[in-house]
Amino acid sequence: MVSVPERIAAFAYHDVTDDARDSGFHDAGALPFKLSRAAFARHLDAIAETAARPQLVTAIDCATPGRALLLTFDDGGMSALHAGDELCRRGWRGHFFIVTARIGTRAFLDAAGIRYLRACGHVVGSHSHSHPHIFREQTADQMATEWRTSGGRLADLLGEPCTTAAVPGGDISPLVLESAAAAGFHHVFTCEPTLAPQRVGGCWVLGRFSVKVTTSASRIRELAGLRGWERALLVRRLKNFARMALPGPYRHYVRWRTT
Repeated sequence: MVSVPERIAAFAYHDVTDDARDSGFHDAGALPFKLSRAAFARHLDAIAETAARPQLVTAIDCATPGRALLLTFDDGGMSALHAGDELCRRGWRGHFFIVTARIGTRAFLDAAGIRYLRACGHVVGSHSHSHPHIFREQTADQMATEWRTSGGRLADLLGEPCTTAAVPGGDISPLVLESAAAAGFHHVFTCEPTLAPQRVGGCWVLGRFSVKVTTSASRIRELAGLRGWERALLVRRLKNFARMALPGPYRHYVRWRTT
C-alpha cells in the first residue's frame, strides 16, 4: 500500500430527507446519518464559501500532487434524487453508491432513478450487494460475491463498467481492500477520514469523513478547507481500536443497532 501527496477531502453522506421513513434503511444505526434538506443545504452553502468545488474521482489523477473535494452518498435511498438535483443546481456532481439487493424496494431507488442520476453526470457505484454490517468479517469468497454481484448488476443496468465502490459499514481490513481491487474497481472509498489516497493493487483507496445529523455547517466548512482531519482520524482510530479489542460486544452492538 503506497500513499501519494494528493490531498482529497471526501465526505460520506447518506439520506437527505425530512422524513426518515421515506428513504434508505430504517434501523437505529441509520438514523444518525439522515440529514434534513435544510441541513444539507447549509452544508452545501458552507462548501461554496470555500475555495474548493466538488469534483468527480474519475476526473482527477490521484497520483498527482494537488487537492480535491468529493461528495459521496451511500445506500441508494430515494433521497438520492433530491441530493443529486441539489448538486446539479449548483453545477456540481457527486458519487452515489448503491446497495443493489435493494434496487426497486421500498424507500430505495429503482432502475429508472439510478439511470437518471447517471444521466445527470453523477458517478454511480457499488455499495456491495446486500450491505453486510461488518464487511471485514466476511470470507474472501463472500466479499468477492458481494462486489461482483453488485458491480455486474450496475454494469448491466447502466450499460457501462462499474469501476467505483464504497465499503459498506466502514469496517475495513487489508482483505477488504484487496477484494475490491480484485473485483476490478478503480476507486474504492472507506470511512477512514484521511486525505491521502493509497494504492492497493490496481485500485485507489480514498478515505471519507462520515457526515452525521450532528455535523455542523461550520465543521463541513473547516474540513472542506483541509482543516481538522487529524482530529477526525484520531477519533476514528480510537473507535476502531475498541471494535477490534472487543469483537463480541461490537457484534452485539451492531446487531442491536441494525435490527
